[in-house]
Amino acid sequence: MPTALVTGASAGLGRALAAALVRRKWTVIGDARDATALEPAAREDGFTAIPGDVTDPAHRASLAEACPSLDLLVNNASSLGVSPLPPLARYPLPDLEDVYRVNVFAPLALTQLLLPALARGVVINISSDAAVEAYEGWGGYGSAKAALDQLTAVLGAEHPDLSVYAVDPGDLRTAMHQRAFPGEDISDRPLPSSAVPAFLRLLDERPPSGRYRAADLLVTA
Repeated sequence: MPTALVTGASAGLGRALAAALVRRKWTVIGDARDATALEPAAREDGFTAIPGDVTDPAHRASLAEACPSLDLLVNNASSLGVSPLPPLARYPLPDLEDVYRVNVFAPLALTQLLLPALARGVVINISSDAAVEAYEGWGGYGSAKAALDQLTAVLGAEHPDLSVYAVDPGDLRTAMHQRAFPGEDISDRPLPSSAVPAFLRLLDERPPSGRYRAADLLVTA
């Protein structure tokens, strides 16, 4: 039975991915900072909960200890940063540092720890269209995701035995997306589960390492 670690599994895309893998008979370990949200999700969807902050080295060590052998790492845990989204000229630098700690350094640190366990496995880093498009107010989050994209590309080049993907899931109806648009109605965005088939296709087909858009994977499926 294959094993996956999904960070940020208490809600949104992370939870949807964890639940889909469980339905495929995977052993899934999920983490999130909010134990009160993670543990009920784990019970309902059938995965193992290890609550904690992925920026904490001790928590990352606990995750690695729980995954002596691993087939899939999904670095989904993410931070939007300041809300409402400020322009870069006024972005508080301590908050920007936190965005990079969550979105760039923590995924890399966790990947470093888990590389020995992954063998010929898969690493999926959750990206965003803000990594490649210049949207006003998205400089903090978008530049962090752009950095994550580049880390993903280099890891793929350095580890040809692995499948290493950066995936843009598109705009989804999540709590983080709502924070990006405070007071606005985002009910027209699709649910996170709508993007899951794109991720499952990557796992099934194992295309070359690189950056993919869920919308493209869904259209050509």
